[in-house]
Amino acid sequence: MKNTSRLGKMPTWQRYFVLIAMLSCSLTGTAYLLGHEFHIERTVLGSHSVLMWHGIAAMVASMALGSIFPFHLKAGLKSRRKLWSGLSQLAFLGTLLLTGVLLYYGPEVIRDAVITSHWVIGIAFFAIFLLHGVFTKKCER
Repeated sequence: MKNTSRLGKMPTWQRYFVLIAMLSCSLTGTAYLLGHEFHIERTVLGSHSVLMWHGIAAMVASMALGSIFPFHLKAGLKSRRKLWSGLSQLAFLGTLLLTGVLLYYGPEVIRDAVITSHWVIGIAFFAIFLLHGVFTKKCER
């Protein structure tokens, strides 16, 4: 039986906005990580332009996150469906925003730890984001 409840369901435009923004941020971050930290195609993937696109994508992803607060997040808290993955994403995104700010404005003595924290948390966020979306699709069928 198909679940016809619309509680917390995003409009199509918003769903695509969130998906594209989050995936763009995650993919540009992964590209930069591979180039800069792991030296895979460093001249291309580790370039400043990839980092710049990651920063732009992070700003757009922040706007996308803000667009879901009033309804999707509120409905999710109320229904308690996928509470763990939703709240985990929220915590990871908050931490990613904080570490992103610290990369630019934080003290030099913590920079290496912040870099490592940022990419480890980014990978964890991306995995949970994908699981949250895949689990959603299975429930809707």
